[in-house]
Amino acid sequence: MPTQVIMPQLGESVVEGKILRWLKREGEPVRQFEPLLEVETEKVTTEVTAPADGVLLKIYFPEGVTVRAGTLIAMVGQPGEPVPERPYRVGHGGEIEPLEEAPAVAPAAAGLPPAPEPAPAGRREGGPRISPVVAKMAAEYGIDLSKVPGTGEGGRVTKKDLLAYIERMKLQPVGAPTAPREAELPPWEQPGTGELFRPTEEVLRAAPAPAAPPAPVAPPPPPAAPAMPYEILPLTSIRRAIAEHMVRSKHTSPHVTTVFEVDMSRVMAHYEANRAAFEREGVRLTLTPYFIMAALAALKAYPILNSTWTEEGIRVYKVYHIGVAVSLGEEGLIVPVIKNADTYSLIGLARAVNDLAERARKRQLKPDEVQGSTFTITNHGVSGSLFATPIINQPNCAILGVGRVHKRPVVVETPQGDALAIRPMVYLTLTFDHRIIDGAQADAFMSKVKAVLEGWA
Repeated sequence: MPTQVIMPQLGESVVEGKILRWLKREGEPVRQFEPLLEVETEKVTTEVTAPADGVLLKIYFPEGVTVRAGTLIAMVGQPGEPVPERPYRVGHGGEIEPLEEAPAVAPAAAGLPPAPEPAPAGRREGGPRISPVVAKMAAEYGIDLSKVPGTGEGGRVTKKDLLAYIERMKLQPVGAPTAPREAELPPWEQPGTGELFRPTEEVLRAAPAPAAPPAPVAPPPPPAAPAMPYEILPLTSIRRAIAEHMVRSKHTSPHVTTVFEVDMSRVMAHYEANRAAFEREGVRLTLTPYFIMAALAALKAYPILNSTWTEEGIRVYKVYHIGVAVSLGEEGLIVPVIKNADTYSLIGLARAVNDLAERARKRQLKPDEVQGSTFTITNHGVSGSLFATPIINQPNCAILGVGRVHKRPVVVETPQGDALAIRPMVYLTLTFDHRIIDGAQADAFMSKVKAVLEGWA
């Protein structure tokens, strides 16, 4: 009997996914757990694997199509086995539900009755369900959603569809102030004409003022520079998400950065002494877990930094979910989250960091693994950067930037007086939301991080 390949639920808040690329074609053999296709959401790109051994009998949706979670997208089985002609949706209890058909193109407006008012939420009139965000935007702009072409599954109107429609139609929100046209004013509000309506000052003026000399003619603008050759690089969903998130963060939080210098001698000694032992346990030890543990100690000492701003007040979290930025090369970066990081040992954090980073680069993260952080760390020093001023990962209060650890001469105090010594040093930066904390609290937090690292035992 053929086995269904279902569009997975890629997170609690993710209701659909875009088929980015089929890795197998119809008729090709597949093995269980072998990647079948790549699915893209607004947060991650992940692979969907084959549920059984056999042959890819049928593909129901081509690349580039957005499909709702729980929908049949392919069948795997033995050659010659019968498969359904059309896809369907599988309910939570395993029941089969027919797919909603995409709405047909509306006929010409002539001779039709007036269009009904757009549905305020949940479902557009005569079509598939819509999200509350889309419903709210439609109500705000007074848009009939039946006139908006939808690219979602079954013709569903997505937020991107609605934004494109608003931009194309140059719409303004309902209730936005606009200047009234003269024809719309009542007669007594319209300016009169003729001698009767001339101001008294003009009537009593002895003589008109001499005409002003004509303004000098501006020189013609210089000729436009010749167009330079260029190319357009298509925006991926990850790049769009990064752009939106970074701009929103800068517009949301007043960013301030404080910089501390840390002597890493004790940490490096511990690292060199334990690296081989960790490798025997199958764990690659890096410096990132040390910085996570130092940050956790500082967050517990100053919990106000484990928070987010709300209009009700500052929400201070009682759990410690640490986001760790991972570079995806030219495609951008992603921030997987170590949930309840304070429950891990050093080797446990090293194992978690390695696992999340590896799966991030293989596009195997789930959306739930890249959200819910309460504090973020970015180790930009791995690429040689000494220090940076990272942008806050909303809605966190702060982000810790870790520069490159490098040896350099520093002045140290000895019983004989000051002396020059070669020490492994690092610059740490904390970019924080000035709405939540001030510089004194940020510096106290960083002093704790510095003390933990410099006193590592």
